[in-house]
Amino acid sequence: MGQRETAEALPAAIERLSELEAALGQALRGKPDVVRLALVCLLARGHLLIEDVPGVGKTTLAQALARSVDCEFHRLQFTSDMLPSDVLGVTVYNAQSREFEFKRGPIFTNFLLADEINRATPKTQSALLEAMNESQVSIDGVCYPLARPFMVIATQNPVEHHGTYPLPESQLDRFLLRLRIGYPDAESERQILRQREDRIGMQVKPVLSAPEVIELQETIHAVRVEEAVTDYLMAIVERTRSHESLQLGVSPRGAQALYRAAQALALLEGRDYVIPDDVKRLATPVFAHRVVVNSRVALLARGADAGERVLAEILASVEVPL
Repeated sequence: MGQRETAEALPAAIERLSELEAALGQALRGKPDVVRLALVCLLARGHLLIEDVPGVGKTTLAQALARSVDCEFHRLQFTSDMLPSDVLGVTVYNAQSREFEFKRGPIFTNFLLADEINRATPKTQSALLEAMNESQVSIDGVCYPLARPFMVIATQNPVEHHGTYPLPESQLDRFLLRLRIGYPDAESERQILRQREDRIGMQVKPVLSAPEVIELQETIHAVRVEEAVTDYLMAIVERTRSHESLQLGVSPRGAQALYRAAQALALLEGRDYVIPDDVKRLATPVFAHRVVVNSRVALLARGADAGERVLAEILASVEVPL
């Protein structure tokens, strides 16, 4: 599809995305911002990390997002005794053919729900790196391409919980967005209590096909990003690399992630152009898990929100273009 044809497809894409967003809103009540950001991740060809305490709907959102698209879906419960071969697959010897055969693992799917990913050991966590970055798996010197679309939706409990292994920076950098769901408001929780089934995410009907999702992912490239907006994005990135409170700033991969995410958000908002508010709104969910605060700031902040606080300072100090 050329640039002109892609631009002409924008109105139809916006209509289909509205239908998809409404379906996900029925599964995760009272969290429209969370639903929208999850769709941003899908459109931007990213992977989603959902981090929160147990019972607030992490798995429900992941199941609903995966089942809203008519394609293959696998769920994998990560545990401390899981091996990389349990994710990727294994080569076995076939006595009849006298040849080695590769038995594909659950990663060979369109949507992989990696439930409680931080309960697996670092060795098993790292098995996802190549798949998330290059959409392929290498086993015994042979590369196996993954299906399109391909998206990892990982859930994790906060790292302070017992029996968890914090994800390393290289792993976190592969996730386009990190979301926290939080508790629902009183009225939404009242509706949840009245529901007869607790497996709401399983009840979502497919709204789009796999080819339609791929087409929508191509469509976001037609969303315009003016030079002033790009300069604003880069100013935020540069400030993370020079800020005295940050030991590690945002990588070029992180900058690219925010650029694509801003285009996706603009499309979901019904626009064919990105505004500075799109960048500002997405900077924290895209960057917070990528930056590393120094030990002094981490000690004063007492944990997980330190990076978000520093990013809030940066966003407040960088001038927004008119």
